[in-house]
Amino acid sequence: MSPRILASTIRRIIGQLRHDPRTIAMIIVVPTALITLMYYMFNEQPGAFDRIALIMLGVFPFIVMFLITSIAMLRERTSGTLERLLTTPLNKPDLLFGYGLSFGLVAAVQAGVATGLAYWAFNLSTAGTTGLVIVFAVADAILGVALGLFFSAFARTEFQAVQFMPLVVFPQIFLCGLFAPRDQMAGWMQALSKVMPLTYAVQGLQEVGAHVDPTPLMWRDLIIVVGCIVLALSFAAATLRRRTD
Repeated sequence: MSPRILASTIRRIIGQLRHDPRTIAMIIVVPTALITLMYYMFNEQPGAFDRIALIMLGVFPFIVMFLITSIAMLRERTSGTLERLLTTPLNKPDLLFGYGLSFGLVAAVQAGVATGLAYWAFNLSTAGTTGLVIVFAVADAILGVALGLFFSAFARTEFQAVQFMPLVVFPQIFLCGLFAPRDQMAGWMQALSKVMPLTYAVQGLQEVGAHVDPTPLMWRDLIIVVGCIVLALSFAAATLRRRTD
């Protein structure tokens, strides 16, 4: 990858986002609105908001970024923009890692706003630091970007891109340990959860919530999530088509 071309790609994508207020609203406003809703839902249940909101600070960015990125990349293919871009010195890794880094910057803003709201407006309490929560939230958002880029290659319409939500995102949410402890699931469900990257993102956040200092398990989970991001972006580069008819 060329640093100059990668930087140019990042500037182009950030510029597109700046002129798309609806996407910015979805990225920034939706997670904060959902955190607010959760606060008032669980306000009368001691400890419930701390436990669930901490995990949702990672899950919400994952969902939002998967949806936005898969549709955005599909539009670049169907409009012919991608085909024109790839006739320039820009190559697929530059494009896809540019998407990952661009949305990573946006995710950092999203994570900062949502985490700040949870901690300072709604008194979210965790044993670990706010910074580690933001790190996992950003990593989860970039994971959503990477998976969205990969699976968008298999869609021909925006409706088909949205259909990957129940196939890719929902099983990870159900099996990540949010609704029930993983060690209480059936054996085959535990096996499935071990190959799903969101499991390690949630487990890492739970470690942050339970321990004052970073634990080896937390660092391992973060490394696994980052590894899944790189792997998904690499697969996306290998499967990306120039155009969808």
